[in-house]
Amino acid sequence: MDFVKSLMIAASGLKAQNGRMRIIAENIANADSTARTPEGDPYRRKIPTFESHFDRAIEADTVVMGEVIRDQSDFGMRLDPGNPAADKNGYVKIPNVNTLVETVDMREAQRSYQANLNVIQATRRMLQRTIDILKV
Repeated sequence: MDFVKSLMIAASGLKAQNGRMRIIAENIANADSTARTPEGDPYRRKIPTFESHFDRAIEADTVVMGEVIRDQSDFGMRLDPGNPAADKNGYVKIPNVNTLVETVDMREAQRSYQANLNVIQATRRMLQRTIDILKV
């Protein structure tokens, strides 16, 4: 197994999961935001996608962040007649972000990030042991 190749593949996974966590954090941060006007829409949840990319330099498939798409599910409604974004019935549109789903997605992204980090650490240990053997 080529050590550099395994390091580069794992590093692409780290970068992709980092981007995923950034988008999830943005979703969570905007979970309670509302529009400024009754006609406006609140924050719409973003969904990260991934793509396989063939890296010619290492001659292997890596993962990259793909297009970030907007979740087209319906917005929620909350009764808040004092809000400037309330409609004539006193309801305000709220983002289509479910913090429970986002929390689970974040945990999954963290685990994937940690798995890629473990690959890098194991590869570094193998490289160090190889160097130690060659010193003798």
